[in-house]
Amino acid sequence: MKVKFSFKFVLIIVAVIIVLIVGFNCFTEVPTGHTGVVTTFGRVENITLDSGIHFKAPWQEVIKMDNRIQKASQELACSSADIQAITMKYTVNYQISKTNAMTIYSTIGQDYYETIIVPGVAAAVKNCTAQYTAEELVTHRTELAKLIEEELENLMSAYNIVIVESAIENMDFTEAFTSAVEAKQVAQQEKLKAEIEAEQKKIEAQAAAEVKKIEAEAEAYQVKIKAEAEAEANETITKSLTEEILKKLYYDTWDGVLPKVVTDGSVLLNIPAEE
Repeated sequence: MKVKFSFKFVLIIVAVIIVLIVGFNCFTEVPTGHTGVVTTFGRVENITLDSGIHFKAPWQEVIKMDNRIQKASQELACSSADIQAITMKYTVNYQISKTNAMTIYSTIGQDYYETIIVPGVAAAVKNCTAQYTAEELVTHRTELAKLIEEELENLMSAYNIVIVESAIENMDFTEAFTSAVEAKQVAQQEKLKAEIEAEQKKIEAQAAAEVKKIEAEAEAYQVKIKAEAEAEANETITKSLTEEILKKLYYDTWDGVLPKVVTDGSVLLNIPAEE
């Protein structure tokens, strides 16, 4: 009896353990920031599980896919349109599509960063960089960053990966190119300085000429005004001189000496002076 009782007890204990194991295996927990992908005997089900505790069949497995925004940077060797070597550090913030996590897992797997994102970023950066000359890359950095992000978004959307944000962290050129750019900038600055100085001298010369012109016009105007005033005065005087006034002026200024030569219009008579 003791043996039978002990055997039954052991069976009960084993059964309880099995039930507990099966029971616990029927529940799964999906951590916060993850999406659960359900597989049945290795086949991916067309459902996803949000974070929390979920019931599942004992023969099912739940794969936890990280759906948080993740950040990654790459150091890339690129070439410009004029075959200048460029080293670029490009950073991308990405996130998987929660509703398509099962598609990502079934077509790519959990290593989607290395499989899709790394080569995708490299392709987008190199393709877009090659559209600009090295000199253009210096002045069109913002435009280049936007172009890369747009191309990267198009590439990743086919794999249900969302590009949240991206940026060119750093862009280095060869020492020879950097020195050439600096020399060109110095030359441009010197040229600009010379042009400004020449323009300044031109403006000053024009201003001086304008001043002289204004002075000459003012002087001519003064002479004109003076001449007009004198002419007007003479005209006024002429109009005011009557025959009586002229006679009076003549008599007032005559010294009493008769002229030595007189004429009647046809014969000149020489009158001898009185002794």
